[in-house]
Amino acid sequence: MSERRVFLFLQGPPSRFWYELANGLEAAGQKTVRVNLSAGDWLYWLKSGAYNYRGSFKNWRGWLEQLIEREGVTDILYYADRLPYHVVAQEIAKARGLYVTAVEFGYLRPDWITVERNGMSTYSHFPNDPETIRAIAAAAPDPDLVIKYPYTFTQEATAEVIYNLVALFFSWIFFPRYFADKYYNPLKDYLSTLLRLIRERWQRKYAKRVMREVILGPRPFYIFALQLQSDYQIRDNSPYKRLHEAIDQTVASFARSAPPNTVLVFKVHPLDNGIERWNKVVMAAARRHNVRPRVRLIDGGNLNRLVETARGTIVVNSTVGLYAIRAGCPLIVLGVAVFDIPGLTFQGSLDQFWTEAEAPDEELRLQFIRALATTTQVKGSFYNKAGRKVAIAEVVQRLIERRVNEPGAFVDPPPRMEKARRLGMKV
Repeated sequence: MSERRVFLFLQGPPSRFWYELANGLEAAGQKTVRVNLSAGDWLYWLKSGAYNYRGSFKNWRGWLEQLIEREGVTDILYYADRLPYHVVAQEIAKARGLYVTAVEFGYLRPDWITVERNGMSTYSHFPNDPETIRAIAAAAPDPDLVIKYPYTFTQEATAEVIYNLVALFFSWIFFPRYFADKYYNPLKDYLSTLLRLIRERWQRKYAKRVMREVILGPRPFYIFALQLQSDYQIRDNSPYKRLHEAIDQTVASFARSAPPNTVLVFKVHPLDNGIERWNKVVMAAARRHNVRPRVRLIDGGNLNRLVETARGTIVVNSTVGLYAIRAGCPLIVLGVAVFDIPGLTFQGSLDQFWTEAEAPDEELRLQFIRALATTTQVKGSFYNKAGRKVAIAEVVQRLIERRVNEPGAFVDPPPRMEKARRLGMKV
């Protein structure tokens, strides 16, 4: 029997997943400890005996170190990899030799969960060397890519809204010094989202018209999948302070180096709140670089269909890139992503991408997905009840047996740090 360990749960996904995972570990003879940082955390934990941290972020490190020592913590779990509280926890864990597991939505969405040791994206230890990936895949089973545990956009959005609004309105009473590290004020965020929803019908109609134009038209096109400005993937895993910089860089390169008969299409993220006014940003860049007639922006439409028919896809580090790889579409990654691997993504400059990029290597694509699914992905869902049950059973076993990133997918130091430094990122 495995040694009894102490699992510290920090912030988790806005669902019952954390609560049920703790129950699963306890049923397997392990001890769990919980820290609530906000009223939203308290709402979704549903278990008694948690520690409520009401101090300042400045004092978080010292308080957490004392808790870890007092409780004999051996493992730390968290969701939202670069949340400042979690960054501190990871630093403490590294100094003490503790086992850290980061949990997030699956790379192989929709019904997969990512479970990685020590971190994700820039901080991921998953290999980026094709030969290492091939060796892992050789001993790995084929993943089950059939969607079994679907959930709706409404379920995800409702859970997020409830968590954030409870944290906003009640944390000031019960957790007065909570540092949410939000890019936008939540009220402004949600009010702007409501306004965007009001315009949704018109936006969808326009998106369908543009899609017909570019898919059925005579000119080849490229697709840039925009991300959320507030996402840690942009804030901590890319060289851009604002997504505006990536847009301008891409439009400038397109104007300079893309074939003159091609079109560049930007697509707004489906969860975007509308604050950034991407249409104005994109069209201003297009006018600045004299390619306004060749640039489009849509808020709606079928992104998968666009990727499947595009000459190439550009992402900062969105998981849309994984879909492009699976669809055989040439891809370039401007930031840092776990799937940015020679043979799967274009490794040259953005200027070269427009004319030199090739489709991902089919054999390596299959090997990469097999290796990724076996070592860092768990079939299941945060929101689907049956999916939670299946995922939790597997996660419990991986945690107890310390098989996260195993077999063979834990490379130290994190192999994407080198690119991050080349891009001028502070890592």
